[in-house]
Amino acid sequence: MTHRFSNILISTFIIILFFFSCKQKIELNEVSEFAYEVEKVLSHDGIIWSIEFIEENKIIFTDKSGQIFTYDGKNKKEIIGAPDIYLNRQGGLMDIELHPNFNSNKIIYLTYAKKIDESGGNTAVARGEFDGNKIVNLTDIFVSNQSSEKGTHWGSRIEFNKEGHLFFAIGDRGSRDINPQDLYRDAGKVFRINDDGSIPSDNPYVDKIGINPAIYSYGHRNPQGIFLHPETNEIWTNEHGPRGGDEINIIHSENNYGWPIISYGINYDSTIFTSITKKEGMEDPLYYWVPSIAPSCFEYLESDKYGKWNGSLLVGSLNYGYVERLTLDMFGQINYREKLAPGIGRVRDIKVSPNGYIHIAVEKDGIYRFTPI
Repeated sequence: MTHRFSNILISTFIIILFFFSCKQKIELNEVSEFAYEVEKVLSHDGIIWSIEFIEENKIIFTDKSGQIFTYDGKNKKEIIGAPDIYLNRQGGLMDIELHPNFNSNKIIYLTYAKKIDESGGNTAVARGEFDGNKIVNLTDIFVSNQSSEKGTHWGSRIEFNKEGHLFFAIGDRGSRDINPQDLYRDAGKVFRINDDGSIPSDNPYVDKIGINPAIYSYGHRNPQGIFLHPETNEIWTNEHGPRGGDEINIIHSENNYGWPIISYGINYDSTIFTSITKKEGMEDPLYYWVPSIAPSCFEYLESDKYGKWNGSLLVGSLNYGYVERLTLDMFGQINYREKLAPGIGRVRDIKVSPNGYIHIAVEKDGIYRFTPI
């Protein structure tokens, strides 16, 4: 009897596990049960692409047009030393990231659209030192091997893992059927390098002739959100789909994430480019959005300021102009979605301050802070 009961429990658990591991359509809750207000911290007319906290109450941020600023709560100051950019539609000055030991070494990283040759440009990663007024010793530590005149899908958020590896992405650069599945081309990939731009010895293609040894995974459309999961040390990304099919992915070495062979999206003109959403050897997304919200950024919330929000995933929406909060169930699947700051505008970045407050950058508007009430 005991053995039979045990088998029944195991079978029931397997059925439950299968059910909850399937991708479920999660409805978006329009109102949060937690009371908060969104207050403007800084007005800024340009497109703030990325923000970071260099002190508890001091922000450094990039403007897509090619400028870098700091803001200390009172004064906004332009920082000289930004790289020369190739301003082309979606491309410009993009992400800014602090070295894990920034407090002692003052090293920062930038991603930007770089003009490579007469054929156009691609995404580059630069490293420099911030002396409080300017960026000095700025040097490219990664430049893509191919150039394009197209102005779309540059990537290119930066994140470090606990071992000090630097991850970033380049989108497919608008060449869907050429770049993402071709390992001999850089676009449509996630990369992993050391903090000085050198290549980790255990990267998957380090000994493959002709393949960029910095490539870590492939089959991506345009990842623009990235975070390090603090409990698993895994790199999580979100990426833009076409019309439908935005994705959340957990990045692992040598994995193929399927674009454009598998997708939950269609062309912008409503035509079909693929009829399949699964294929052996290609990774399913952890979650996908239909319709597209245009996820621009991604943050894991570690904060005691917002009650049960702690441990949530935060995503900025360009399409619908809000912040989306998502939670995970015991199986690691998305089980809840809610809308925050509805109608605020095109949310380009989300960061949590050292003292635990959510800050968002809204295009052609400024920076806002979420305050519990």
